[in-house]
Amino acid sequence: MKQGAQGSAGTGNPRVSDVSDVSRGAEVSGGSAAAEARSGRASVPSGVPRVPPQGGAAGVGRGLESGSGSGSGLGFGVGSGLGAGEGQARSLGAAGVAAARGEHTHSEQPIPRPRPVVQRASVRGQILDALRTALVTGELTPGEVYSAPALGERFGVSATPVREAMQQLALEGAVEVVPNRGFRVVERGARELAELAEVRALIEVPVMLRLARSVSAECWAELRPLAEATVRAAATGCRATYAESDRTFHRAVLSLCGNEQLVQIADDLHRRAQWPLVGPGRPVGRGHADLIADAAEHMALLDALIAGELEVVRSLVGEHFAGAG
Repeated sequence: MKQGAQGSAGTGNPRVSDVSDVSRGAEVSGGSAAAEARSGRASVPSGVPRVPPQGGAAGVGRGLESGSGSGSGLGFGVGSGLGAGEGQARSLGAAGVAAARGEHTHSEQPIPRPRPVVQRASVRGQILDALRTALVTGELTPGEVYSAPALGERFGVSATPVREAMQQLALEGAVEVVPNRGFRVVERGARELAELAEVRALIEVPVMLRLARSVSAECWAELRPLAEATVRAAATGCRATYAESDRTFHRAVLSLCGNEQLVQIADDLHRRAQWPLVGPGRPVGRGHADLIADAAEHMALLDALIAGELEVVRSLVGEHFAGAG
């Protein structure tokens, strides 16, 4: 036997008897492995420690390909017999390897990407701001009818966002719907302005007087940049620029009360009071001198609040809303 082995090694070709011996050994071991597999046990060579099964054991499926084919390649759930476990092991092994690499697997839900849904709302908001500015400056003439398609062509957008913005202005009382034509800019007179000023005074004056007693001088001083901004805006003579800075100052004062609903209602009334008047002998809007006087009242009011002069605050607030616009 030793000589035969040497001969085989010398020639480099195995003898037939050697191959047969190996085949018989493989059959015996294969039969034993199959028997153990059917009994639920796997043969482990002596000296090799047993390792508990893990989800990432990709080699389990490959090592048992000769088992039952009932679950081969499927890998769903835990089936009966070796084949189901084999498919599951292959499936879990591949998923484990992919997860370890940070790759996407079919077992996890893909993260949905946010859809860009803000574009139309943004266009509508920009159109609404532009229309409000046109109302304050008198560019949209009171009594005139404007169609959404014509305004859309003017702004370089479709008629839809213009129509939506005009509908919002209709809810605010700035325009009214004219069927089959468009929207008419509401004509306002002195009586409506006086009514708005009265309602604003009923809301804002008590709040300002209460804040004058409770808010510190340091807190009032922080609002000085906003008051100064109204002075600079008034100096430009632009009614739209001043209207925005005016509302910003009033919102900042009222927000100190902590009532957001009150701030929103007062701001809506303030915006409506800034629309231009129309009537015999009346200008389209407030003049340059009116803007400068209004801004000066902001500075005087803030100085009195910082100094804690309650009677001066009461007088200035009353005067401010008497000529509010």
